[in-house]
Amino acid sequence: MQVAVNFKHMEKSDPLRDYVEAKVDRVKKYIDEPADVQATLSIEGKIRHIATVTMYAKGVTVKATEEMDDMYAAIDLVVDKIERQLKRYKEKLKDHKPTAGRERQIQKTIMTAESFDEGLEEPVIIRTKSFSAKPMSPEEAVMQMNLLHKEFLVYNDAQSNEINVVYRRKDGNYGLIIPQQTS
Repeated sequence: MQVAVNFKHMEKSDPLRDYVEAKVDRVKKYIDEPADVQATLSIEGKIRHIATVTMYAKGVTVKATEEMDDMYAAIDLVVDKIERQLKRYKEKLKDHKPTAGRERQIQKTIMTAESFDEGLEEPVIIRTKSFSAKPMSPEEAVMQMNLLHKEFLVYNDAQSNEINVVYRRKDGNYGLIIPQQTS
């Protein structure tokens, strides 16, 4: 497992880096190797210590953030939160069949709002990102969306092998968009 620790608005600290690596090491039993972990430790003001951990493993991405007045306590809490999410995810996946080799590549494009406001003919693309959409059920997609703290998720449906979208509705429920071919 590769762990990258970034320090924001604070001095780099080897003891903190070692502490994060030791704490994150205990959750590797819940995920398939290889996994990449990015931890960001930051201080806002003088007393807000914020720890954010994002874990990218085969087929799952988990993110958690905690804020405390002590950095070591924030690290403990954020790793506990990651561990709970991974346990819950692993329990739900026990009943599902593996769908290896059926992933699709998806490309995400972000455009600037100014390009619409200024009345330009074409919107300006500011960032493009490609990622794999692993086959999953709508229930798995909702669970993955919740783990990532996102409002929507594009995924490859395991049964139909079509691209679908799940999203969080304003009333707290979830919606599912299934594109249909027109003839």
